[in-house]
Amino acid sequence: MANRIMLNQTSYHGTGAIQEIATEAKARGFKKAFVCSDPDLIKFEVTTKVTEVLEKAGLEYAVYSDIKANPTIQNVQHGVEEFKKSEADYIVAIGGGSSMDTAKAIGIIIANPEFEDVRSLEGVAPTTQPCVPIIAVPTTAGTAAEVTINYVITDVERKRKFVCVDPHDMPIIAVVDPDMMSSMPKGLTASTGMDALTHAIEGYTTKGAWEMTDMFHLKAIEIISRSLRGAVANEKDGREGMALGQYIAGMGFSNVGLGIAHSMAHTLGAVYDTPHGVACAMMLPIVMEYNAECTGEKYKEIAKAMGVKGVDDMSVEEYRKAAVDAVRQLSVDVGIPVKLDALKEEDLQFLAESAHADACAPGNPKDASIEDLKDLFRKLM
Repeated sequence: MANRIMLNQTSYHGTGAIQEIATEAKARGFKKAFVCSDPDLIKFEVTTKVTEVLEKAGLEYAVYSDIKANPTIQNVQHGVEEFKKSEADYIVAIGGGSSMDTAKAIGIIIANPEFEDVRSLEGVAPTTQPCVPIIAVPTTAGTAAEVTINYVITDVERKRKFVCVDPHDMPIIAVVDPDMMSSMPKGLTASTGMDALTHAIEGYTTKGAWEMTDMFHLKAIEIISRSLRGAVANEKDGREGMALGQYIAGMGFSNVGLGIAHSMAHTLGAVYDTPHGVACAMMLPIVMEYNAECTGEKYKEIAKAMGVKGVDDMSVEEYRKAAVDAVRQLSVDVGIPVKLDALKEEDLQFLAESAHADACAPGNPKDASIEDLKDLFRKLM
């Protein structure tokens, strides 16, 4: 079997990296940017840091901000209309997963108009053309959408999120500048950081994992574990560590998939509008306990990467518990709740069925039935 690795054509990392946006746009002959960024980033002038770079370089742009935290089919369809009106020839996506997922879907539909209903993009859609060129500028250290072939859209009418996996949606350029993340509030830093840790751990234990992606994921676990508390405290080293750690996690999981922590988080977000990172953080230790028997010695390496001492002297049961405990403690330390008050017993069947049908579920190291998923959701009550 051949293992495929797909990454950006180019990525820039470090303070001041956003200056390279103009360099790349000019080198590639781009004329006008369609800037996708959510309303809060525009309000707090985070988006302005990038548009000023474009202005100084004499590059035209139009701004699109009809983007929700959990982007919807309607957000995408409106964006397609606005892109056509703008006469832009590339996209600059500024923000977290919401802005980048919206940008990917817009870019795919512009290049493949037969998917304009958006729903038909679910799963691995048979698109034939690469999306409109995207320069991705993350403002959160968590989703790694700037280096993945995945995006998630919310179907409000059907109360579900659907995952799209498409090599044609990969941003051609990622610009990972820690300064763009410095204005993140503590809660968002914590939740997106735990999303990144979930990417790394699920990517490391998924059925599709292999040696190269294991290398990415273990390093990501190490960097995130030592950086997230500092990032929440708005320390420079913590911010820089999270910017790198989340990207490395994306290099891995985008190529091998995830598991049921993500499929369950997707349905919690669709039904209760739970922030994705919070949902992932709550589910991760619960799912790790469920998966433990199917992970061989991988929890030993997770525990080591998270800084647990004396792991080599532990039994299998001890190091597996140590890995789960380390994840749970990090989540508590950064302020993630352990229970979801909105969760109701009467919702469990729908939640479990939705999670079971989610594109991330098949990658889980242990096959989970709908009844298993109901039991796991119940642990949040």
